[in-house]
Amino acid sequence: MTERYTAETQICLSLEIKGSGEAKVDSGCGFLNHMLTLFTRHGGFDLQLKASGDTDVDYHHTVEDVGICLGRELKRAMGEKRGIVRYGSILLPMDEALILCAVDVSGRGGFYGELAIPTEKVGDFDTQLCEEFFIAFARESGITIHLRQIAGCNSHHIIEACFKAAGRALKAALSLDAENPDAIPSTKGILA
Repeated sequence: MTERYTAETQICLSLEIKGSGEAKVDSGCGFLNHMLTLFTRHGGFDLQLKASGDTDVDYHHTVEDVGICLGRELKRAMGEKRGIVRYGSILLPMDEALILCAVDVSGRGGFYGELAIPTEKVGDFDTQLCEEFFIAFARESGITIHLRQIAGCNSHHIIEACFKAAGRALKAALSLDAENPDAIPSTKGILA
């Protein structure tokens, strides 16, 4: 379990990598709840989240801090990463939107995105917070994440495809390598 208590947010989060795709999330932001539920289902994870924050200002602190906590919890859950495939990628369609996501569980977290989300908001959610979430999540988890928008004109579909694709790519990267079940997938002998 990962907890984060600041003057802006209060977050309690737990994650199981090998789960059933069940999400019990209450972030105080309906759109973020929806995206995390999609990420969890498509990643095959189990996620429990309770978050509250200064949503009377906006959702920025909540979204970023949930990304921080989810990244930290994933890093904890991965352990030394022995026996994993390490890399995962997918080209994921969501109606007219098409997103490429590629991940490397390298220990060197970074987010590299090329997204052209056409509107500033989806409901009351600032669409620029999609990238803020992935920046925080990648940094804290130690995972390199590339997200590229190939097509798409509906902001909801584009963001939804990003979260689904990230879940699917991570599921692939964290799957067990049947040929090397005890190996660290690096010539360095460590993924940190």
